[in-house]
Amino acid sequence: MSHISFSELKNWNFCPFYHKLTYIDKLKGFRGNEYTAFGTAIHDVCEKKLLQEQIEAAEYFVDRFGECLAELDDDIKFREDIDAMAAQGIGILPEIEPALKEYFKDGFEIFSTEEKLMVQIEDEDYNFKGFIDAVIKTPDGKYHIVDWKSCSWGWDMRKRSDPMVTYQLTFYKIFFAQKHGIDLNDIETHFALLKRTAKKSRVEFFRVTSGNKKRENALTLLKRALFNIKKKNYIKDKRSCTRCDFCKTPECP
Repeated sequence: MSHISFSELKNWNFCPFYHKLTYIDKLKGFRGNEYTAFGTAIHDVCEKKLLQEQIEAAEYFVDRFGECLAELDDDIKFREDIDAMAAQGIGILPEIEPALKEYFKDGFEIFSTEEKLMVQIEDEDYNFKGFIDAVIKTPDGKYHIVDWKSCSWGWDMRKRSDPMVTYQLTFYKIFFAQKHGIDLNDIETHFALLKRTAKKSRVEFFRVTSGNKKRENALTLLKRALFNIKKKNYIKDKRSCTRCDFCKTPECP
């Protein structure tokens, strides 16, 4: 069965023609940069900390950051001082566990990390594919989906409430519940911001709500995307042109 991920849905929502170029024609769009390398490296440290693996966190992070940078295409131009970014990551590491324990004050256990979702979308011949960074269970019986996000100083209120940011957690909630047969009311969702340039509170957890209306809106968007993908309706969204990697190229003149 075919599948769609949140990243693919986000690209379709950005521009259906961009989706065609990257997912159908298999052209390279965004290829990563030092920020994505940083995010991958510190994400890996967070996972190991949750699993209580015995690692020297700073050394592991620096090594992993270097590996992720080396995997980038040779023509990627860095905009940041890599040594400074490494130091920023090392500064975040000691705050991860205390922030987690402070946020879940009544105790918690790790239900899963990097949990794979491959769950059929209702009334569709498609699966929803995703990887949940962490699922935490608290003594009240609730499950808490956590997604790590690295950033510079933090997120403003506009980004914290942007549907195309928060829908990621909405979909994770829907399909995690479906996978495990858990009541939606027993699942809560959270982002954990890992802030490179913040002077204090470099790890911040905050809850994202996903009520009935928001879940309906998210699924409506998902089904509209699938309808158009299956119909091969690849219309250019010219509002996105100035932010597109293919703007004024032979692929999209």
